[in-house]
Amino acid sequence: MTATKGEYTISTDKNEMDIDFIHGFLTNSYWAAGITREIISRSVQGSLCFGVFHTGKQVGFARMVTDGATFAYLADVFIDEKYRGKGLSKWLMEFIMSHPDLQGLRRILLATRDAHGLYAQFGFTPLNNPDRWMQIHNPDVYKRWVD
Repeated sequence: MTATKGEYTISTDKNEMDIDFIHGFLTNSYWAAGITREIISRSVQGSLCFGVFHTGKQVGFARMVTDGATFAYLADVFIDEKYRGKGLSKWLMEFIMSHPDLQGLRRILLATRDAHGLYAQFGFTPLNNPDRWMQIHNPDVYKRWVD
């Protein structure tokens, strides 16, 4: 599935995803610092991926981890800093939220430190009953792979 707007394209073709570019960004992000290229490659294979491209060069990425029927988790959303301020994040979110495989889901989750305003435009809200949610959180998991 693809969409084009001027010199930009969004694609869901996993073969087009530039794992080196994605790794270069994510390994330096606040949410996936130190992640290995191999883990990123596995995460791409197990997700519905969305790449943003400028004249063929990847400049953004997002992925949905989903069962395609009831649940999805939006992860690793980013636009390269050199391409921000052009409406690409909003266009990417519009494309993701209208994807046919993501319609009719009971719940879509995400976690963000600083992009609440973007996601609120697409219906995301804080958890209604956070006391019902539990997690296993291992924030240093990627550090184990470095040694």
